[in-house]
Amino acid sequence: MARFVFITGGVVSSLGKGLASAALGALLQARGFTVRLRKLDPYLNVDPGTMSPFEHGEVFVTDDGAETDLDLGHYERFTGVAARKSDSVSSGRIYSNVLEKERRGDYLGKTIQVIPHVTNEIKDFIRIGEDEVDFMLCEIGGTVGDIEGLPFFEAIRQFGQEKPRGQCIFMHLTLLPWIAASGELKTKPTQHSVKELRSIGIAPDILVCRSERPIPQKEREKLALFCNVRPDAVIAAMDLKSIYEAPLAYHREGLDQAVLDAFQISPAPKPDLSRWEDVADRTFNPEGDVKIAIVGKYTQLEDAYKSIAEALTHGGMANRVKVHVEWVDAELFEREDPAPHLEGFHAILVPGGFGERGTEGKIKAAQFARERRIPYLGICLGMQMAVIEAARNVAGVATAGSEEFDHEAGKKRFEPVVYHLKEWVQGNHKVERRVGDDKGGTMRLGAYDAVLAEGSKVAEIYGSTTIDERHRHRYEVDIKYREKLEEAGLRFSGMSPDGRLPEIVEWSGHPWFIGVQFHPELKSKPFAPHPLFRDFVRAAVETSRLV
Repeated sequence: MARFVFITGGVVSSLGKGLASAALGALLQARGFTVRLRKLDPYLNVDPGTMSPFEHGEVFVTDDGAETDLDLGHYERFTGVAARKSDSVSSGRIYSNVLEKERRGDYLGKTIQVIPHVTNEIKDFIRIGEDEVDFMLCEIGGTVGDIEGLPFFEAIRQFGQEKPRGQCIFMHLTLLPWIAASGELKTKPTQHSVKELRSIGIAPDILVCRSERPIPQKEREKLALFCNVRPDAVIAAMDLKSIYEAPLAYHREGLDQAVLDAFQISPAPKPDLSRWEDVADRTFNPEGDVKIAIVGKYTQLEDAYKSIAEALTHGGMANRVKVHVEWVDAELFEREDPAPHLEGFHAILVPGGFGERGTEGKIKAAQFARERRIPYLGICLGMQMAVIEAARNVAGVATAGSEEFDHEAGKKRFEPVVYHLKEWVQGNHKVERRVGDDKGGTMRLGAYDAVLAEGSKVAEIYGSTTIDERHRHRYEVDIKYREKLEEAGLRFSGMSPDGRLPEIVEWSGHPWFIGVQFHPELKSKPFAPHPLFRDFVRAAVETSRLV
């Protein structure tokens, strides 16, 4: 039976609850325990799939096809445990489930209320798979005092009461602001946050305090006294140069020991932190550096491409180089020549996205990389734009474009080299979609197999001719243009097992030009960099030596 750690936040959002949860998961693994991490989000969207990247950052996709919060990406990157649909839930999903049950008559005519019906649904979700692991870490989104978070706080309060004593603990993450004028760290916001938490029936066992400065012993004792926690359960969380320092930093502060003490696990197994010491060594002792341009449309918010940025960092670790990423707005190239903006880079990456805005700029970036023989990695829309560029400029399909842009504009302007995917095979059954379907959860989502061509560059990179990768798209390159494009030199080197859906394209004769329909960044980890990103950064290193 799993032990449960509930992670809550107070004072302000974006303090790093997700990172603290992921680092704690990694530390418990280092001591030989099995873990699973969960995210409970109070927003009313059923999932983040239809939310703007500017609003919510990237959407992380699991193998089983769930569109989830980007914190699940942190969980996977730090623990290596593949997330599932059952590891992410929102208020929208909870209320949707409750209302479906009410419509079916499952509640036998009872009046449906937040307590007990909504809280019971949340508790049922928390219990999923509780007998599979030693520790279940559940992060509650938002901050204490948010009105939409109250059902979740009430549910975990009830859950803690229902479980045997000592099976659930509460970890609260807060801010200790530094007041420069008085030269002091202030504990009052944390005290108020804990008071708010206690007023709804939850007493924290561990306090994790974000601060810019070290926390003096006097302040630690004050927090312990006023917040009713043990002095050694007041954990400082200082700003770090790299998120991959977090497991080692939290271990030095005693977070994992505080958790084990709270559960009265003694003697505790000694941790093996060699994996994280190697990651830190590769992060802080690079033997060179490379510059990579990400030409995208959501560049104002770097969280929109969180997994890509992290996967490039992992590729840098694998090659012992520091990757300097620069975000370039694709729309810039619709007004200006890309050459002056891209000439200083050793590689170009064009990520996914939705809608026509910025796509002509992405096409120009692909053309620049092809003509200048600079390493290029196109992901999802980035692959589609590379195919459109090849069709227009090499294969003679002058009006090549995507059906997506015609649907958006409401008129036909392009020859659809990229079309709306209407059916595909998932497992043993066929999935069908129409253009007018609801937007949420209707894409080709989750892990699918692909077959790589013998002797292709990607088969060499993967070291295999069969792979499975995660997808999130509803438009696809049309196979009927394959012959014309391959005659022009663009090889279709990866296909779905039934041979109907192009998964990977690569330019023959180019040092490194690959487009993939899936999202390889979602599977990359600091201790296991994704093969494509590892080799992409290697190619960038080679380019840097030629310059």
